[in-house]
Amino acid sequence: MRIISGLYKSRKIVAPKTLPVRPTTDMAKESLFNIINNLYYFDDVSVLDLFAGTGNISYEFASRGTCNITCVDQDYGCIKFINETARAFDMPIETIKSDVFKFLERTSIKHDIIFADPPYNFSEAQFARIPELVFENKLLEDQGVLIIEHSKHTNLSQVLNYNYSKNYGGSVFSFFSANSD
Repeated sequence: MRIISGLYKSRKIVAPKTLPVRPTTDMAKESLFNIINNLYYFDDVSVLDLFAGTGNISYEFASRGTCNITCVDQDYGCIKFINETARAFDMPIETIKSDVFKFLERTSIKHDIIFADPPYNFSEAQFARIPELVFENKLLEDQGVLIIEHSKHTNLSQVLNYNYSKNYGGSVFSFFSANSD
């Protein structure tokens, strides 16, 4: 994987093959960040990266100037890799080793952007639980957005607070917000 833009543009990051991850492709990530770039100033936002895996999305935010980034993953190897990479690049990334659903149930910290990249084989009920917890617990700032990455075989358009989706190859980004009328 590589960092698309910002301070660390074109830097390659090689994750251990032993991590249980499926990193967002560079093409999909670049398209996602083009959308986000039109909505926010990167240095003004706080980001929560759920099912963080390699930290791919968080590194992109950090490279573009975001200083408030939290990664949550339940895999120790993923957390260790994110910590090592963030330290090597001097990136302001905090990590939390936790089951994402348990974390969402107990946290009260609000964020501007919450990005979730759960396993593609999640059931639609598992996917729907993410926005349910985010909105029940009011974890987004007023103009905040929840973005869930999933396979093109998953349809989240009926989930509460759904806004729209963007397809990139086999990946889809679904966007949710409190004002999704």
